[in-house]
Formats: sequence, C-alpha cells, structure tokens
Amino acid sequence: MSVLSHLTTTASNLLTKGPSAADIDTSLETLKTRLESYFSADALREYFTFGSWKRDTNLPRSADQYADVDFMVVFKGDYDSKPQTLLDRLKRFVEMKYSTSDVKQSHPTVVLALNHIQFELVPAIRLGNTSTGTLHIPAASSSYSDWQSTYPYLADAAINDHNKSNSFLSKPLVRLLKYWNCQADPYARPFSSFEIEQFVASKFFYLQNNLKDYFFGAVDALPVRWDLAQSKKDRINRLKQVVNEVRKLEADAMPYSAEIELKKVLPEFS
Repeated sequence: MSVLSHLTTTASNLLTKGPSAADIDTSLETLKTRLESYFSADALREYFTFGSWKRDTNLPRSADQYADVDFMVVFKGDYDSKPQTLLDRLKRFVEMKYSTSDVKQSHPTVVLALNHIQFELVPAIRLGNTSTGTLHIPAASSSYSDWQSTYPYLADAAINDHNKSNSFLSKPLVRLLKYWNCQADPYARPFSSFEIEQFVASKFFYLQNNLKDYFFGAVDALPVRWDLAQSKKDRINRLKQVVNEVRKLEADAMPYSAEIELKKVLPEFS
C-alpha cells in the first residue's frame, strides 16, 4: 500500500454502489409512484432528485449516518402559494404513504427516514415557463421573503464539468474531503456538503497528476475562515499538519509511515 493507493481505494469505496445503490433506486421509484397516486395531475408539475446523490458525490450511510438523498417536488402555483402550505401537503403525503416510517419537518424540508436512507423532500414552485422558469424553494426562516430561487442544474453542471476537465478526479476528491469532514458530528463539521463541492468545483489544479496531488492541493487551499468556531479551525489545521507530515515522510522514503500518518485523519473504509 501507499498514500496514493489508500486515497484511491478509499475514494472508490466511498461511492454508494451495489445493493445499497439498488435499494435507494428502488425507494426512489416507489416514492415517485406514490407521489403520482396521491397528488392529482393538476397539483404536481414535476419531481426529481438533485444534490450529491445526483452528482455521485454522496457518501454511504455506513460512512456518514446523516447522508441523505435530496428530492424536489415542484407544485403548480405562484408566489401566492405559501411555503408552509406546501410543506404541510408533503408532510400529509408522507404520513399517509409511509405510515411506519419516521417523518418530521425540518425547515425547509420534510424528512423521511427509511431503514437504509433518509430522504429530504423539498417543495418548490417554478415561475414562468414550465421547463425553464426559475425554481423557488422555501426561504430561510430569517429571510424577509417566503421564497428563494435555486438552480440545482447549475450545481450539477459545475461539478460534472470540473470532473471531466480534471481526469475524473474531482468527484473522488469531493468524497474524500466529505469523509474527513464527517468524522465529526454535524454541528462540529467545518463545512457543509455543498460547500465542499463548491470549493472543489472552483479550484484550479495545476501540475497535479493524480488523486494524491489533488487531495494535497485541496487541503493546502482549504480556507480557515475567521468566523468558524475554534474547534472547527482546529480540525482544518490538524488536517493540514497531517498532510505536511505525510509529505515529509514520503520525501524521507518512508511510505508506510506516511500512509499510517494519513490514516489518522482518513481511516480505512470498506
């Protein structure tokens, strides 16, 4: 083994695949069928998955117990519709169709927890053209507006294009960074899942040829924002220190020691 092989194997193992992916796909098809049977054609405009599941940058639940699948339900309506009205409609649907599952509202979503995955159901409206009008989802509770615009397709395109332009190493890199990030509980994580994806998609990698180069370069560039809690700053700085030590060990021709050092922040996952 080596640092590169550890990173490559870990990134591959962090991709949800096999029976786990098949179970999620089955649950998604069931969700779509139940939505169509519950709501009339006059109520729904469209529905689709988005977020990390759509982009292959999600982690398995065995790696992150809080991993979820984002699913947007677009209702026919306009700004006269109130977010809470649509959240209530979604919640009633889930309570009826998934009566034995755990259901709760966590603004601005309805959370459906199944045995193998958690769905975050997001109500939305699309203003303007049916296929190209801007999507709006419930705004944060602190906002002055009920709705906020969202562009999930742009986020998909950003990471997909970056991945293609970088030898298909961007998505494995995202999964590695998320894996490090989720070693802490949700309130202690320095970054949100989306922030990590945005960070990678905006980074330019120069003269970096493999996943180890990409990972080291990304860690070097991770921002330690002034407004983060000290515990979060400490976690980022600890990661940077470990990577620097790994570099020194490799330079001293100590590959096994370098791998052991790296595993302090990125343990094996299978």
